[in-house]
Amino acid sequence: MSSRIQLRSGAWYGDRQIELEIPSDWELNVHRPHTPPPLTDAQIESSLDRPDGQTPVRNLCKGKSRPLIIVDDLNRPTPADRVVGLLLKYFSEAGLPPERVTVLMATGTHGDPAPDAMSKKIGVEAAARCRTIIHNCFRGAVRMGTSSFGTPVYVNKAVAESDFVIGIGGLNPNHTAGFGGGSKLALGVLGIRSIFRLHFGHPSAGWGSDGTESTFRRDINEIAEMIGLRTVISLHVDENREIVAIQCGDSRKYFPAAVKFCRDAFAAPSPGDADVVISDAYPNDLSLTFARMKGFVPLQSCKAGASRVVIASLPEGVGLHNLFPFVNVPRFHRQRHRLRRLSMMTPRQVASAVFSKVSRTLTSSRRRSGGSNGQGPESGLAFKNPIRLFRPGNQTPALASAIGGIQLTSSWEEIIQAIKSEQNHRTNLKVVVYPCAFLQSLQPSTESTGKIPITEHSGE
Repeated sequence: MSSRIQLRSGAWYGDRQIELEIPSDWELNVHRPHTPPPLTDAQIESSLDRPDGQTPVRNLCKGKSRPLIIVDDLNRPTPADRVVGLLLKYFSEAGLPPERVTVLMATGTHGDPAPDAMSKKIGVEAAARCRTIIHNCFRGAVRMGTSSFGTPVYVNKAVAESDFVIGIGGLNPNHTAGFGGGSKLALGVLGIRSIFRLHFGHPSAGWGSDGTESTFRRDINEIAEMIGLRTVISLHVDENREIVAIQCGDSRKYFPAAVKFCRDAFAAPSPGDADVVISDAYPNDLSLTFARMKGFVPLQSCKAGASRVVIASLPEGVGLHNLFPFVNVPRFHRQRHRLRRLSMMTPRQVASAVFSKVSRTLTSSRRRSGGSNGQGPESGLAFKNPIRLFRPGNQTPALASAIGGIQLTSSWEEIIQAIKSEQNHRTNLKVVVYPCAFLQSLQPSTESTGKIPITEHSGE
């Protein structure tokens, strides 16, 4: 006999349901979010008619001639097509047919999207009729000034040339800002100098923290205003990537309430003393780079001896984040990265960074020479067991069986057998499952000791 878990996989590439078997003598705990039911098209339109701090879009676009819609890319689960059709209807009523509307995909420093990415994001008809642009942070940005925080503001030329800019994006946990979304959508259409300054000119808020009053959020709010992004539509999706809530209007006004909604609806306990932690990277399992960046958080918060499993289809393979590359690091990236960071630091900050680096090196050296028992967070070997990644469904593109310390397999039975071996074939293993780890905000746990803090990644 066995227990069964119903999960999702393959965001943007089928969004299919999968079923996994767990041995019946294991204690299974599935931490599902508490979200309202999906919204109908009528409910979405009703929300657009009640924006925060603004008049409705159907009124704002009147008298405009060069409207532009910013949408996030496929590395975010936002089903923008549910809203784009309504916006095009409003524009048409204002005398602006789809052919006069520009849609700009906000890729930030992400790699080039697949050829059909725009059709998937905004719908086939809108992609065919509107003027569509994929942002490139390395080319074609124009200077719009400097924010009061000292950030040089370079933005996609199409944004600068528009007389009405509106954005559609998601609102999800984020390392840099605590939560992305709202005005942070503007970051996706900025030039590399602006993006770099935003990421490294402010302290990181930490995954899933409030961050609404951080210097990063205040800076990006100001930049959004400078580039004309004063109206943003934020969509909340559930574990099946269905829209369950929507905010629109002035994101500075609705953002705190939007963050509270996310933190309440997607709150989940930390793994605590669980023996097995299963993290489903859906709906952010497009590539290994982004699954690792967004869907591995529960695996970084468990006890040292836990077995760690990720579920991710990875239909776009390894993927690429130019600011935080994973295994496909461009030549001289680290050197350029360090020079950019040094260019934004004061002499005092440089001295402090050097001191911290030397201290970490000395501590690591003592650990290797036998100063630690290697069994806890104080040790150089934080986790005993590797991360095992299960790729369900059609395994394309082909990937190596081990990448960056992560072991990949398409056999769930292989995963189960590996867990049994790692846990010395004990019964009554405590198993925790996070069905949509990318969306979930982990709450502190008091159940265990020796948990490892999140240290593997601090970007984006």
